[in-house]
Amino acid sequence: MKTLPISRYRFFQKLQPLSLLKKITGKSVTGCLQVFSTSGSWSIYMDEGKLIYACYSEKMFEPLYRNLQRLSQQISTLPGGIKEQLRAIFETGIENQAIPNPDYLAICWLVNQKYISPSQAAILIEQLALEVLESFLNLEEGSYEFIPESFLDDMPKFCHLNLRLLVERCQTPRSVGEASRREVAYRQTSPTSQSHPSQLFQINQLQPQAKTTPKLPRTNGYKPAAYSINTNEHRDQRISQPPAGKKLYTIFCIDDSPTVLNTIKSYLDEQTFSVVGVTDPLKALMQIIRIKPDIILLDISMPNLDGYELCSLLRKHSHFKKIPVIMVSAKVGFLDRAKAKMVGASGYLTKPFTQGDLLKVIFQHIV
Repeated sequence: MKTLPISRYRFFQKLQPLSLLKKITGKSVTGCLQVFSTSGSWSIYMDEGKLIYACYSEKMFEPLYRNLQRLSQQISTLPGGIKEQLRAIFETGIENQAIPNPDYLAICWLVNQKYISPSQAAILIEQLALEVLESFLNLEEGSYEFIPESFLDDMPKFCHLNLRLLVERCQTPRSVGEASRREVAYRQTSPTSQSHPSQLFQINQLQPQAKTTPKLPRTNGYKPAAYSINTNEHRDQRISQPPAGKKLYTIFCIDDSPTVLNTIKSYLDEQTFSVVGVTDPLKALMQIIRIKPDIILLDISMPNLDGYELCSLLRKHSHFKKIPVIMVSAKVGFLDRAKAKMVGASGYLTKPFTQGDLLKVIFQHIV
């Protein structure tokens, strides 16, 4: 089942949250259930019938900050002032941009910067999902839509949660003992402990998926027996690794318009990205070889040497066979995208683009 009946969500009506959730737990269901009410909207992201993320529009960053604050007291790699840093990167200037989930980008960034491990990101997402579902289950009226293609399709997946068991957990009255167990779960650096919240849910591990997801930085990952986490194991690396090792990503931009280059620089935080802008494609080739950037943004329509030709030349160089090259163009036709694919481009960014569009395409290829 890929879609819900279209006639069901056009107008506000009486809703049965449990019935809606039951519709999206089939193994073939991948996409996002969006539910709208007068108080806000809920987004529940599924991958083959398993929950991979959930959020509430009116409280997108508040639960994230609250849970991170709790984690920061126990994890040495997570600084106490992380809230202010995330706010500067993902909230300031992004409120009016067309990006669905800057909170999920923030989690990806935390993993990339080695502030948290992929497995800790999975615990964080689980706690956020419980809070979202608790409010969602109290919804009485609204409208809904199921979107088969979602923002998270090309993003890293940190966990696959059993939605039915999460709902059962939300419906079970919380006791003082349970609250204590959940606090203990945050204090554990190794989730193989019996107090790991996912073991309480008895979540069944998924079989390996056919499609691949972008590789994540190798951190102190773990693999609980009853919890499906998408990460590489790196047993020798400890959780207390200092954050000094976080990476500064070099973004090399080639565009004959200085205005476009300045826009890209203004959109990217200088503490995370080092942006190098060049207007002459002929000079850019030698600079790219010298700098060896992490990702290349390449305009298509340029004099002397267009983006297609430059991308083809880069792919012939051994060092640049796998470095992401994103074609940037006002051309939106199928043939233009196909030609970009033929010369080895990794992605396509259409002009004009927002800060959200830029961040999304970069995070898709560097995490």
